Amino acid sequence: MGLIGILAGLALLIALAFRGWSILLLAPIAALVTALFSGEPLLAHWTQVFMTGGAGFIAQFFPLFLLGALFGKLMEDSGSVAVIASWMVEKLGAGQAILAVVLAGALVTYGGVSLFVAFFVLAPMAQELFRSASIPRRLMPAAIVLGTSTFTMSALPGTPSIQNAIPMPFFGTTPFAAPGLGVIASLVMLGFGLWWLNREQARAAMRGESFGDGRPATARDLADDEKLRERATTAREFDPAEIGSGAVALKPPSIALAALPLGVVIIVNILMSFFILPQVNADFLARPEFGSTALSALSGVWAVITALAAAIVTALVINTHRLPALKSTIDAGANASVLPIMSVASLVGFGAVVAAMPAFKMVSDWVLGIGGGPLVSLSVAVNVLAALTGSASGGLTIALDALGGTFMERAAAIGMDPALLHRVAVISSGTLDSLPHNGAVVTLLAVCGSNHKEAYRDIVMVGILGAILALVVVIVLGGLFGSF
Repeated sequence: MGLIGILAGLALLIALAFRGWSILLLAPIAALVTALFSGEPLLAHWTQVFMTGGAGFIAQFFPLFLLGALFGKLMEDSGSVAVIASWMVEKLGAGQAILAVVLAGALVTYGGVSLFVAFFVLAPMAQELFRSASIPRRLMPAAIVLGTSTFTMSALPGTPSIQNAIPMPFFGTTPFAAPGLGVIASLVMLGFGLWWLNREQARAAMRGESFGDGRPATARDLADDEKLRERATTAREFDPAEIGSGAVALKPPSIALAALPLGVVIIVNILMSFFILPQVNADFLARPEFGSTALSALSGVWAVITALAAAIVTALVINTHRLPALKSTIDAGANASVLPIMSVASLVGFGAVVAAMPAFKMVSDWVLGIGGGPLVSLSVAVNVLAALTGSASGGLTIALDALGGTFMERAAAIGMDPALLHRVAVISSGTLDSLPHNGAVVTLLAVCGSNHKEAYRDIVMVGILGAILALVVVIVLGGLFGSF
């Protein structure tokens, strides 16, 4: 009955979340259903297991959600993201429309700009480029996914994405874990994705396929769509309802000033990870008031927090006089972080209850019994949970909360570097999370004025198949040569 309860809880969560029900309510209900089938005490699992699991996630990662959302909003309202995207288009030219959209998305997201902010800036730019080049509208979402949601989210060393931050407390790693493998995975994702998009563009030209029709959704449309908002905030770290809040600068900065905060994120991240934090005497962290922990469990998150904070200060210094409604912009950025972290924390709480069920041992034994070593079993666990929850961060955290310690023990037994576990886990989280019910996918299709029937196949190719190919390459190379 316990295993049936786990499956029933998952089925309830997936079915109603897909219909737009609030995950804040669904997750505890699904957890209680799971506990009920196992004959476990309901209230104890809600207040002591579910809430502890969710609260632990918030305690670890809320600073990243908050600073990431605030930085993204400042970059949007200052006009910096639009300036960077336009500069990329100008340099590459309209003849390289697909490459321009991909690289513009990669630049702003690797620099720390929130995904939904990038969507709303890139989609109008892509629409004009694709229309003038007679590239079908259906390829717009896939081009934006390739630039914003693949290698810069999960593979490129040092990316400040929340997915890259989640494994750090579990494995004692930094944002730059397994940098060589991360670069190789990035090249695989980028190369395969560009090959597919250029192939589809050429085939469309041979068929005489034009740009096509479609009405892109506005920020207000998405803010008013509660079903879409619920799904979107579970998938990513920015509440799309806040996109339209604040006010955009009338006179944007130059390209040098627009890109400066992105450079600050990258440089400070490197300095904190490799030069500053390794020199810090953090023995005080062993004290009970600091959680009796060690710097190795915190340094990665601290590095990203410091990088984002420095970038926010830089953006404010550069753009304070440009922002017509500074307080509204800051409030919108802060507010945009709340619903996403609460949604993901609720998924993590549900995962904590599932992991506490006696029947979960059957599930964990099956996962750990998969052949191929810890890298294969880790990738399967994260892939499955990211697919079921429709959330890369939620699926990744659930998997590591339940099995991270076991994977560390198995890796230590064979002399495997935890950095390799980190990179495999993060890349795994960014594969099957892009199934049709994923909130970011649904939002992007709406912003581009497209739909699943027209555009989802291309998203699958660049966002799922390309990521899986990169994951296989990393697992093979990691198994042969270790972390590098």
